[in-house]
Amino acid sequence: MRISRAPHTAVAAPSEWISGAARVAELAAPDGASRTQVDDVHFAPGARTHWHRHPVGQVLVVTEGTGLVQRRGEPAETIRTGDTVRIAAGEWHWHGATPEASMTHVAIEELPEDGTTALFGEPVTDTEYAESAGAAGAAKEGTAAAEPVPPLSRVVVMDQRLPWALATQRVEIRRITIAPGHAAGLHIHNGPVFGSIETGSAVYQIEGGPEQVLTAGDVFYEPEGTRVARFDAQRDGVTFLGYFLLAEGLDAELVFPED
Repeated sequence: MRISRAPHTAVAAPSEWISGAARVAELAAPDGASRTQVDDVHFAPGARTHWHRHPVGQVLVVTEGTGLVQRRGEPAETIRTGDTVRIAAGEWHWHGATPEASMTHVAIEELPEDGTTALFGEPVTDTEYAESAGAAGAAKEGTAAAEPVPPLSRVVVMDQRLPWALATQRVEIRRITIAPGHAAGLHIHNGPVFGSIETGSAVYQIEGGPEQVLTAGDVFYEPEGTRVARFDAQRDGVTFLGYFLLAEGLDAELVFPED
């Protein structure tokens, strides 16, 4: 038995396999009688493999984010955290992230005795990818891909009641970027804060509450004086807009308690 401790070293995926930015960390390689190859692959938004096939098939387990998978001759399908995809031997296919969000999966592949690896074909063009992403999004919403997009739409993404009446004199809006893998740390705001994720993703947790993963388009609310236990950027980093509601004479302050 051997144990490989995290974090695992990741390297950029070869451009001969991938369109866009992706990183691969080898978790297990064929060794002795075992012919199993296991990799952890992270796709940045918009990144995807080329068309390819595996001699003995492959299993994908989505561990983070939202992605797309398509086999030749069939429409693309959306895959999300927790989904498992079994790809048949010799089946031409591609997989990767959606245009808006990153995706990470574990790829498990049994190699044949002669050591033959995947055969890669042509790239998925930007047009093919856009059409596949659009069709998968339409299927997710239960609408036809050709349905016209309305010229204007309004969607309420949050309707948050404050714990008490607040005489807001001004609103300060900040664009905040946290580097990949960086944790903001336990912190407290001196006023209510609303936020909207622009790009990337982060693990978010109010102290004592459940953890959740925020991705592009998600919104959040941090009440005044509440201990925010986690706002940890994931491997693609995170950029968000923070809306600070401020009373007369009040400036936005951030406190990092020691415990």
